[in-house]
Amino acid sequence: MISDYLILSFRNLTKRKLRSWLTMLGIFVSIATIFVLIAVSLGFQVAVEEQFKMLGTDKFFIMPKGQLAGPGTSGAVSLTTADADVVKRMAGVKDISSIYIASSKIEFKNQKKYFMVAAFPSDQWKLFRDISSFKLDEGQYPNEGDRGKVILGSQYKYNKIFDTPLKAGDKIKINDIDFKVVTILSSLGNPQDDRNIYMYYEDFQKISNSTSIQEIIVQINPGEDIKEVADRTEKKLMNFRDVTEKTKDFTILTPEELLASFASILSIVTGFLLGVAAISLLVGAIGITNTMYTSVLERTKEIGVMKAVGAKNSDILTIFLIESGLLGLTGGVIGVLLGMGIGKLIEYIAVHYIETTLLRVVFPTYLILGCLAFAFLVGAISGTWPAYRASKIRPVDALRYE
Repeated sequence: MISDYLILSFRNLTKRKLRSWLTMLGIFVSIATIFVLIAVSLGFQVAVEEQFKMLGTDKFFIMPKGQLAGPGTSGAVSLTTADADVVKRMAGVKDISSIYIASSKIEFKNQKKYFMVAAFPSDQWKLFRDISSFKLDEGQYPNEGDRGKVILGSQYKYNKIFDTPLKAGDKIKINDIDFKVVTILSSLGNPQDDRNIYMYYEDFQKISNSTSIQEIIVQINPGEDIKEVADRTEKKLMNFRDVTEKTKDFTILTPEELLASFASILSIVTGFLLGVAAISLLVGAIGITNTMYTSVLERTKEIGVMKAVGAKNSDILTIFLIESGLLGLTGGVIGVLLGMGIGKLIEYIAVHYIETTLLRVVFPTYLILGCLAFAFLVGAISGTWPAYRASKIRPVDALRYE
């Protein structure tokens, strides 16, 4: 019986191809939008989780309040070497790495650019390298006692920051002081990081007067509870800096807290965009309702004939509900396929033009099936009123309808 309903519903829809396609337009646009947003959201979440797995569970971060983790712009508040010394002496702390940052003038073959230079004490280089997931593209890492040597991000070699790509062994000027490039890093997947220049703090003091620490990376001893060590460190620093909970001017973040922060921001953005997509879905649903209502009017006499030969109200109701559900489902299939194409295009642009691997898409089976089921459900619900109206038509009135 259901198969008969499906065949009849399919035939009715194919008789009105143009109207059916126009009706489905709003559905597949909205389903494609929803599909892409969720796919990108899931992909970004997977990428971020992979990054945090590389960090390990034995490290946390201390930053001036309001500043995101990782090298970036600094605010009015800063940490000091004295703060770093307090942290290093804390029970449970194995090692630290202090990060200093300054925007500097970079000169190469008579060209001048301005980029971020990140520095760290030479004896803290190993921890910084581990936390940054550096991989060599060319050259070798500087030794602890080396001076006048720098490490460049991948864009200096591959993205024509200067007219001539840089390579290991080249000489550059940073704030009018000569340095030798000893390392070109592989891409980190983040354009900002891939433009950074790294050096030892001992050299950094020659190009900048800044003594402000932008971030302290803290590694705990094996077996220690990272939350307990972070809490003890926070209390100690608050006492040392003479601040209270209300006036606290620094932030301590564990990997779990960082991940939760990213997830919270992503949820807000995704929720807003899904709200926009829902408007499109509403338009599509109204289109299905309108189409099915028009179909009921056009097929009034046909409904009367069906009832005259024994069709029940429930049969008429089911046929029209299946028709509206098929409209939604077909729109959903097209929307999912369109969403996959758009998602892969976004990923391609991110990798090849924006040069980030954080923006990726994933298409889990539950997302595909969920979108299809949702599209069918929206279609069926949208056709409920027209289907109910069709089922209540009296055979005598229907047969007289012109």
